[in-house]
Amino acid sequence: MPLSEHEQRMLEQMERALYAEDPKFASALEGNGLRTYTRRRVYQAVAGFLVGIALLMAGMVAQLIWVSVVGFLVMLGCAVLAVTGWRKAPKPGEQPPGAHQVRPKRSVMDRIEQRWQRRRDEQGH
Repeated sequence: MPLSEHEQRMLEQMERALYAEDPKFASALEGNGLRTYTRRRVYQAVAGFLVGIALLMAGMVAQLIWVSVVGFLVMLGCAVLAVTGWRKAPKPGEQPPGAHQVRPKRSVMDRIEQRWQRRRDEQGH
């Protein structure tokens, strides 16, 4: 059962408000930047890991234990971010887990309608 005209208007208003308020977040919801975002996060984590190594070494050379500890914690945190970000990133040409084959560029409205329809189908309505 498709959305009523009133529901469609409401969703369109919500979509316009979302784009007006936070266009970066709205485009992230479209899914076209997911892979880029997760890969960028991994690269940032690797850079942070290198900074942690530098802090660790600087603390050892200057004989400041707290600097070495901070460097180690930075390394540990960045390693966790890199591993979790790498696992979540879809491979080239691959859909993220749970994603269905859909047209590549669609509006938030289309995605909301598809989710609504899928939920109704799963409930047997």
